Amino acid sequence: MADVLTSPVDGHDRDGFHQNSFPLDRAATNSPAIAPEVATNPSQGPSPEVLKQVNDVLSSEEFASFLKKRASLEESNAQGLKKVSRATQHSLRQPDHRQGSFSSAYDDIVQIHERMSENGSQFASSLLKMHDELVELVNSSEQSRKTWKTTGLSAEHKVAELEQTMRKSKAKYDSLSDEYDKIKTGEKQSGKVFNAFKNKSAAQQEEDLLKKVQNADQTYKSHVQTLQTEKHHLETSTRPEAVRALQDLIKDIDAGLSLQLQQYALLSEKLLLSNGLSVSPIPAPGADPSSVRSLRNAVLSIDNERDLNDYISAQSSKVPHVPGDVKYERNPVLGPGPSHAREPSNQGSINKAPLQSHPPQSSAGPPPPSGPPSKTNTGLNPINPPMGHPASLGKNPTNFTPTGPPNPPSFPPSHNRTFSQTDYGSNSGVQTSSGHPPPAYSPGSPVGPPQLGALPFQSSQAAAAQHERQGSHTSAGLKSASPGPIQTTSAPPKPVFGVHLSRLYERDGLAVPLVVHQCIQAADLYGLGVEGIYRQSGSLVHVQKLKHMFDTDSQNPALDFRNPENFYHDVNSVTGLLKQFLRDLPDPLLTSEHHDSFVAAAKHDDDVARRDSMHAIINSLPDPNYATLRALSLHLYRVMDNAHVNRMNSHNLAVIFGPTIMGTDPSNAIADAGWQIKVVDTILQNTYDIFDED
Repeated sequence: MADVLTSPVDGHDRDGFHQNSFPLDRAATNSPAIAPEVATNPSQGPSPEVLKQVNDVLSSEEFASFLKKRASLEESNAQGLKKVSRATQHSLRQPDHRQGSFSSAYDDIVQIHERMSENGSQFASSLLKMHDELVELVNSSEQSRKTWKTTGLSAEHKVAELEQTMRKSKAKYDSLSDEYDKIKTGEKQSGKVFNAFKNKSAAQQEEDLLKKVQNADQTYKSHVQTLQTEKHHLETSTRPEAVRALQDLIKDIDAGLSLQLQQYALLSEKLLLSNGLSVSPIPAPGADPSSVRSLRNAVLSIDNERDLNDYISAQSSKVPHVPGDVKYERNPVLGPGPSHAREPSNQGSINKAPLQSHPPQSSAGPPPPSGPPSKTNTGLNPINPPMGHPASLGKNPTNFTPTGPPNPPSFPPSHNRTFSQTDYGSNSGVQTSSGHPPPAYSPGSPVGPPQLGALPFQSSQAAAAQHERQGSHTSAGLKSASPGPIQTTSAPPKPVFGVHLSRLYERDGLAVPLVVHQCIQAADLYGLGVEGIYRQSGSLVHVQKLKHMFDTDSQNPALDFRNPENFYHDVNSVTGLLKQFLRDLPDPLLTSEHHDSFVAAAKHDDDVARRDSMHAIINSLPDPNYATLRALSLHLYRVMDNAHVNRMNSHNLAVIFGPTIMGTDPSNAIADAGWQIKVVDTILQNTYDIFDED
């Protein structure tokens, strides 16, 4: 019975799941549950069942160790892959990273690796769950095994004790029987004689021994019957029940281990299949194959030629303007050339004012606007013509209107300008074909521009008429002789693009230019939910048309952008128009004067110090610049609030508006690019700390 309980019960752990040996913290042969059974029969050595148990425990522990290490490796690999993917995604969002199709493909590749890391994490989690289930099964089986072991050994020990008692009673019974037989036959007893028999006769001694033999016989018989009963119960009940229970426990743990092995195989297949589908997904029936790209398709989608062209196109706005062709300009002192045109007088009784010409302008941008002399856009100031002489000529007097017979013009019309007469209530003058007023003259010349009255062909009548009109009225498009608002008799073109903000403020009386207000209004109404707003380029044709309309008549009802029809239902054209206006400013919105101060402030490592430094610089900006920057910042903050839809956060907007509102110096463009982005990013993130919303 002892061998049965020792070998099968502990042999139940042949699969290696012993309560005290799991997890793997010691060798199986050192288990206190195994050592006693190994020494149960030292004369014959360990039984085959015990050796089988030790081998199975070692094998099972090796498999458990493999599962645990595999889970640790998979989790470590998944976490490392996820960390690398996130770092790569952060790098993709940096402005110095390559964009275009390469960026899109790279992002898909990173997302594929993220899915693979998630698959690895799920696999490791499943392995740990298998570990917990095995531990629970082993603990339950081990508890049952110990219970049956205690019950069986108790029954075995009881039978062994009864057998020992029975043997002792039999020995006593045999000894008394021998003594009785010797006394009965009269055989002399050898050895020591007890005191109880010294004073008794032989008959008395025989009678006493007979009683003792009879008592010993009854005791011996009782012990034999008890031993037979317990041994029969052990062999017919206790041992079979223990064996059946142990068999059930062995089957349970074998089935549990086999199930976990099958589960491990399925999880391994699932991991490999999931990674394969992540690398090369199979589209669902009826789905668009292009909706999910495989790793190969993502790599093949990279178009290096298109990326290069897109990058060059995006940088075209930063290329400095190339001046137009050099043209010959005849000095008016030499008189008009044979091809110069002369314009006839509109009415016989009205004298024409002489033409004031202006320097040639490039067709790439709008001409400088008129305004007070102290706030001119190009640094050129108007001068008062001498009394008795007409208005002064520009540096490029290629056309004028003398009195005399007309000659057809033979030079570009963009340099011609005629003026309407207002002295007698007639409006017979015409504007230049460009539709813009001429610029003022530079005061840098020591003698000033030549006067029409000094020319030999200038009539005294025209000079007198011009002298009479000095200080009262001027022709349309000309600057007044004294500082102040321009006086015109009709609605002449008022250029908006390429004009200093201070000039626009003094001319129009608006702290925020009308074009900025209209563009912000349209973007707030129709663009906050547009993905890539301000990053997408609108139609160049639409932008140029809107620009021309603002330069011609900014009060035109067709420029009310609350109606999307007025900007062709293309909000990207409106944002492009706003960026064009800011790029065309002669002095950037944040001013060239404060450019270095902003860059120095951006280099502060402390966020609060950087914000406060920029706040102080912004407060020192001119009023029009401050008001325009405030309106723009509040609008861009609203764009940022919808970043979950339009994907335009503060950094993305700063990449776009950094060079736009700070300007670009070709000598420092590369060095300052990152700091310009930092400046605008800081302003946008702290908009409500720098500006009052009301």
